[in-house]
Amino acid sequence: MTVGVEPVRDLAADELERAAPASLWRDTIRNILRQRSAVIGLIILLFLFLVALFAPVIAPYGPDDSMLDLGIPGRRGEAPCIHLLGCPADRVQHIMGLDSNLRDEFSRIVYGSRVSLQVGFLTVGLSIIVGSFIGAMAGFFGGAADNVLMRLMDIVLSFPSLILAIAIVTVLGSGLINAQMAIAIVAVPIYARVMRASVLSVREADFVTASRALGESSRGILSRRVLPNALTPAIVQGTLGIGAAILEVAALSFVGLGAQPPQAEWGAMISQDRNLFFSAPHLIFFPGVAITLVVLGFNLLGDGMRDALDPRLNR
Repeated sequence: MTVGVEPVRDLAADELERAAPASLWRDTIRNILRQRSAVIGLIILLFLFLVALFAPVIAPYGPDDSMLDLGIPGRRGEAPCIHLLGCPADRVQHIMGLDSNLRDEFSRIVYGSRVSLQVGFLTVGLSIIVGSFIGAMAGFFGGAADNVLMRLMDIVLSFPSLILAIAIVTVLGSGLINAQMAIAIVAVPIYARVMRASVLSVREADFVTASRALGESSRGILSRRVLPNALTPAIVQGTLGIGAAILEVAALSFVGLGAQPPQAEWGAMISQDRNLFFSAPHLIFFPGVAITLVVLGFNLLGDGMRDALDPRLNR
């Protein structure tokens, strides 16, 4: 009978190991969907993702198409024209008007969603990778490595983030890619500190002590035991940081250090038409609303994830 029991036990253990990750992911998603702010944020972001994905279908014109080149009548800073709201049928419809270069504002905002989402994910992704590596090394090994790495992070944090980003872009040169790199560099210390704090708590856990007692190497403990259990705070911080990164890149574009003409980027669009604020305020209003919407979506999602994944709040 003993021979038959052991395979059953092994089979049950294997089933539990396979079921645990699926159950953990399912419970995590369920906890996030219980948070009202996270659901609202997801709805906003899903809408923006769909707009970015189907931009060629939604936008009536290309982002750089001038009505003058297309032979369509119009004037600089033309007000929105919506036929359903009483605009004369003999006028060409532009639901958000024309900018100072006679380009359809709605089309440029639709295509600008692609730029902003790309900026947010690439910038924060780079920051998380570099910052998590630095924080994990500092928290796990401690000692001199911890002191040196964290003091370097403190030096970066001692500068105002936007001023430091402007200085970096000035050295690297203007452009959207350089602006993303600058914002990523500025944000690295934030994720390094979050990861270090998380690693310091996880490395003292019983399962890490057991792995060390069984002779597992430091590299194996860090990669297989510590990092998977310490990434959650960094991911939550990254979700909150995407909105901030989009806002900061838009600020760099506004001062001429980010996206360059004729690229459709919301901050650059506000900068280009800022002199028309009193005569054509819609050219400032619509890109501003778009920036507000995407930042709000990521902030609501990040707040909801933080509440859902915090064991002290998740009951």
